[in-house]
Amino acid sequence: MKPSIISTILFFTLAVTGLFAQKENSLAGKVVDKETKIEISFAYIYIPDLHVSVLSDTNGHYQINKIPAATYQVQVSYLGYKNRSIMVNVNGATVLDIELDNSKTELSEVVVTGNSKATEIRKTPLPITTINREYLVSNLSTNAIDAIAKVPGVSAVTTGPNVSKPYIRGLGSNRILTLFDGIRQEGQQWGDEHGIEMDKYLVDRVEVIKGPASLMYGSDALAGVINLIPNQPSQINNLSGAFTSEYQTNNGMIGGSLFLAGNKNGLEWGGRFSKRKAADFSNRIDGRVYNTGFDETSANGFIGMHKKWGFSDLNLTLYDNLQEIPDGSRDSLSRRFTQQISEEDTLRPIVSDRELKSYNISVLHQRVQHYRAFLKNMFFFGDSRLSLNLGFQRSVRREYGHPEAPYQNTPSLFLQLNTLNYDVKYFLPEYKKWAVALGLNGMYQTNDVTQGTEFVIPSFKQFDLGGFVSVKKDFGRFDLSGGLRYDYRYFNNDALSIRLDPNSGFELPVTGAATNGADQLFAAYTTRFHGLSASFGLAYLLNKSWTIKANISRGYRAPNISEISANGVHPGTGYFQIGNENFKPEFSLQEDLGIAYTSKSVNAGASFFVNQVSHYIFNSKLLTAQGADSLSTSGSIAYPTFKFQQGSVLLYGMEANLDFHLIKPLHFENTLSLIYGDNHSFKGAEKNESNRYVPFMPPLRYNGELRYDLALNSKVLTNSFVKIQLSYTATQNRVYTNENTETSTLGFTLVNIGAGAGFKNKKGETRLNFYLFANNVFNVAYQDHQSRLKYFEQYSASPNGRLGIYNMGRNIAFKLVAPF
Repeated sequence: MKPSIISTILFFTLAVTGLFAQKENSLAGKVVDKETKIEISFAYIYIPDLHVSVLSDTNGHYQINKIPAATYQVQVSYLGYKNRSIMVNVNGATVLDIELDNSKTELSEVVVTGNSKATEIRKTPLPITTINREYLVSNLSTNAIDAIAKVPGVSAVTTGPNVSKPYIRGLGSNRILTLFDGIRQEGQQWGDEHGIEMDKYLVDRVEVIKGPASLMYGSDALAGVINLIPNQPSQINNLSGAFTSEYQTNNGMIGGSLFLAGNKNGLEWGGRFSKRKAADFSNRIDGRVYNTGFDETSANGFIGMHKKWGFSDLNLTLYDNLQEIPDGSRDSLSRRFTQQISEEDTLRPIVSDRELKSYNISVLHQRVQHYRAFLKNMFFFGDSRLSLNLGFQRSVRREYGHPEAPYQNTPSLFLQLNTLNYDVKYFLPEYKKWAVALGLNGMYQTNDVTQGTEFVIPSFKQFDLGGFVSVKKDFGRFDLSGGLRYDYRYFNNDALSIRLDPNSGFELPVTGAATNGADQLFAAYTTRFHGLSASFGLAYLLNKSWTIKANISRGYRAPNISEISANGVHPGTGYFQIGNENFKPEFSLQEDLGIAYTSKSVNAGASFFVNQVSHYIFNSKLLTAQGADSLSTSGSIAYPTFKFQQGSVLLYGMEANLDFHLIKPLHFENTLSLIYGDNHSFKGAEKNESNRYVPFMPPLRYNGELRYDLALNSKVLTNSFVKIQLSYTATQNRVYTNENTETSTLGFTLVNIGAGAGFKNKKGETRLNFYLFANNVFNVAYQDHQSRLKYFEQYSASPNGRLGIYNMGRNIAFKLVAPF
């Protein structure tokens, strides 16, 4: 960021500070049990719009000083009680006493923040799900996306234990926008095997919008949004932290993370350092799967200032992952994995047992680095407020595909993406409960690909600009919301010519006069995309138990770089990819209808959706006139050729949950999701049984959990439980078999178990949490329909009748979390 920009921001901050008088605004009160009126110690009081929190003291009292005069959602929570969400107007010394309901159910008035003002879920028409820290900590996962893949309507396309790409209602990749604390996560997400660059220990809470959310976020939010929210700052005038350690038996994953944060007189700071590494994972069909280990390092730091005028927070993150990617090559008889040892690749030896168990990263691997700095500001002007967020990200991806010295450390693919994000929102003063927000956001990107030896996309520049207006009206039990947005994208890719380098034997980029007679892979190309997004919905609270929601929204997505300009072999796919520069943007039109019921003993709900996507982009294999594979040559090897096409699809389905709490300690939670995808891209004689479905649709899935909470009134133990989970995934026969794109997948049932306990000191503070998990207890051999490893197979038959790579077998994990 240029010094002039920083100076302007600092000047603006100081100027805003001077506008406010010295009137002291505060919020204070007492937290008590609703029935007994007994004070509740260590209750968590949080104001999302200010990023400020405090714990009640031993007498139940709390106080938050020096905050702007405004109206806020205040969230209050304590273990064993329903969350409370209260709207309060703070003006001067404001008193708010809070009663918590000692209910059997956990779900209640959860606050959603996203990238706007805090809002209650039940008053938001959009289909939204939140996942709290308790869920993330008390379930076994291998990365941040796997941790939420059990949410109804959410799934993941995986390439091994540490590479997962989120799917929402059957759509993924660039159709889902991943956020980190409201800031777009930008990497090379166009690649199937490119995971989300995120430390799973850093994520404290997740918000999922299921459906088009382009109104607030622009392109890439066509199918939904996943907002990964980091650990919140320490409570006011407090120093806190936690140490987490974890071990998983299947791949020997060792993980640890240290978090420390402080808050003193409005100045907050904190940081986290995490490390994880794993060997190859295993299952009972394949044994250990070669080249699926990883070595991940990440760090995060933040510093912020909270005053009467608002707040300003600076956040820095670093992510560095050495990630192995298997190619599935095997010995035809023994089915043991083999490895590439030469450029010619004429002889592949069998991988030794010692190497399969090793934590060493193989020569053929990826290195993914992601750096991020973002500044979040909120300025209050009486009853209005201004949000100003600026971010810079740098994503560096190297894929090493040369097994022999001296070029082992020479990347095959070397991609360097720089992104500057900007986001400005102005929230007008509310008038008779009409809330209006105006916004302008977008990004500027540059991507350099010239430092590698293989080129599937060109270098490019891209600029996004989008403006919107959103309106909300609170009629009491009846809430309306909607808005309109316009997006513009300018896209320019560079020309790229290559020539054989006699020293290395690689075809390398050339410029200037050297391009004469060279092979031109990419021509210079400029285009523009634009689109209109809109949303309108309502939420109606029939009474304290029943809520009905309806929403219709139009989403927009500009094509990504691969879909427009690809022209080469991607090392992670094994085929020659061609883009299409004549593409139009995708648009989706989705209708949602939901109903929810909550009582002291039951939580239930169902959501139904229909989503029509026009100009839908999909990949199709090119064939010769005789029907054989069309082959494209790269170097001396001929590869099957695929080219992106456009059509239209219709997606529809439902999600449902039913949770029983007949007695307070016993929880029986059930979820069900079902998604169908009809492919309307083919007409007339072209349409047949092989292409009638949308590729890679998740099958019907049921998840059930029976949990019993132990020692509820213990002075020593807290949050103690035992649980058993059942996960049933149905057979998927509705598949896109055209050109062998995908195959049917058999259904499977997995059983998981878990237990945990927290230990308190004499003051009632938790000092240690211990967890024990076992996933896939019966070591079931299965292939998930959305696992890319299922298709990593070079033979048409095998001695054991099993083709492709299977998912992870039994995995036992131990986790310790020590807060302080």
